[in-house]
Amino acid sequence: MTASDLRIDNVVTSGQFSLDGGTWDVDNNIWLVGDDSEVVIIDAAHDAAPILEAVGDRTVKAILLTHGHNDHITVAPELSTATGAPILLHPGDDMLWNETHPDVTHVDLEDGQQVDVAGTTLRVINTPGHSPGSSVVHVPEAGVLFSGDTLFQGGPGATGRSYSSFPTIIGSIQEKIFTLDPATKVYTGHGDGTTVGDESPHLEEWIRRGS
Repeated sequence: MTASDLRIDNVVTSGQFSLDGGTWDVDNNIWLVGDDSEVVIIDAAHDAAPILEAVGDRTVKAILLTHGHNDHITVAPELSTATGAPILLHPGDDMLWNETHPDVTHVDLEDGQQVDVAGTTLRVINTPGHSPGSSVVHVPEAGVLFSGDTLFQGGPGATGRSYSSFPTIIGSIQEKIFTLDPATKVYTGHGDGTTVGDESPHLEEWIRRGS
């Protein structure tokens, strides 16, 4: 498969993110990566129906979760039941997973793990900071990175809550994301996308700004 053959679909769902006793209304990006016959779902937020509608009759190879915050994993069990696909999550976020789905198991996602779909390889990179198990998904052939809540247009993901660390997320972004091709498109967990090259010049500014 060439990069031009890769199909990337975006589904946006709305709901709530809850942690540390607070609750916030959020819109989440769910990404479907594959072709017309098979697909990987990246994140599983709020409402299964529009995600399954976007999948259609395609085979779901995996439900790949960028991290364990409830707004990214809400309907992972429902999607797994509907599609027969495994749920993949880095074990660093098991404590978060268990807050939302204590009676559901998932497959452990590893740093460097490769997930194949539609003749393309998705490469998982553990980028702790927003949470210990936060991971991004790099598709080198397509020049695309799915950044979850690690990197956004304008800065790193939030680190003011439990299990998060500003120095750690800065290190992850600097060492594991900003070393990628500057032309790499970044598709985020919330809001509009960006590129590695658009964000990397601002690293020192973010460090001065702090969490």
